[in-house]
Amino acid sequence: MVRGDKRSAVVDGALTVFARDGYTRASMDAIAAEAGVSTRTVYNHFTDKAELFSAVIQHSAARVADAQIAIIERYLHRVVDLEADLVEFGIAFAGPVREEHGAHFALVRQVNAEVGHIPQEAIDAWQEIGPARVRRALGERLRELAGRGLLRIDQPDRAALQLMRLIAADNPSYRGAVPTDEEIAVTVAAGVHLFLFGVATRPSAAGG
Repeated sequence: MVRGDKRSAVVDGALTVFARDGYTRASMDAIAAEAGVSTRTVYNHFTDKAELFSAVIQHSAARVADAQIAIIERYLHRVVDLEADLVEFGIAFAGPVREEHGAHFALVRQVNAEVGHIPQEAIDAWQEIGPARVRRALGERLRELAGRGLLRIDQPDRAALQLMRLIAADNPSYRGAVPTDEEIAVTVAAGVHLFLFGVATRPSAAGG
């Protein structure tokens, strides 16, 4: 195994361990075992657990953000029926990505549970490379819809955050459960409807 492959193995193994055990309880020995390398190899690539954690959450967040932005572009590049298209987007946004990147969202739950014990620099870097980037991409699409006269928003990034929160409300995947397609659809439809109640320019805009 070449040096680059070993580093990738360490990052992947660390994601599994951090997602399972959290930051505080995770040990470099456990990470080395999960990665199939020696503990010395882990330290050859990362000075300490804090540096490794920061690398892991940034790498994982970047992959998830790429997937989520791809969904934003795929579903919102051409909106015909505002409410129906937003619901279709929301179902795609809330479903498959969470299944495919389950370890990342398990890691996020661990971070939320012990945020006071995690270096703030790691949290800030994760937010910027992941959630903030996704929020800006969605905000840009919402800004375009406002430009078409379909929405009335003056802060697209804030509107994007509100929409994401509404379509995720009560989604059991945030608690580690696996939601059914029906649960996702009901949550998203309700969230989109509430979002449009607040920002649609006119009642007919919600239906196209």
